[in-house]
Amino acid sequence: MDHRLVVDAVMWRTRTGSPWRDLPEYYGNWKTVYNRHRRWSADGTWKMVLGELRADCDLIGGGEWALSMDATVVRAHHHSAGARHAPPKDVPASVLAPTVLDEAIRPVSGTGGDVE
Repeated sequence: MDHRLVVDAVMWRTRTGSPWRDLPEYYGNWKTVYNRHRRWSADGTWKMVLGELRADCDLIGGGEWALSMDATVVRAHHHSAGARHAPPKDVPASVLAPTVLDEAIRPVSGTGGDVE
């Protein structure tokens, strides 16, 4: 399966919040996409890709970043109710924490939890 198709499939799933099994057929077998996404998450491929994208944006945009999150649209998927609480055994803990978002969002001191 072509890497570009896998990236498109992962982005579609992230954008829609759908379960992996609901991935449209034109992206290929959902299990193949899921396994490659999981492997790329574990070996640091996604972190490297996102880091390169951020570096390019910094060069083009002058290094200024603004992040806004509206809590009215940030919800857990209904399938998350039974999510596992222990980290997966086949992915190193160093890969799981801190996440890219943890690195990007830091509380601003003295503002009661607002982010910078």
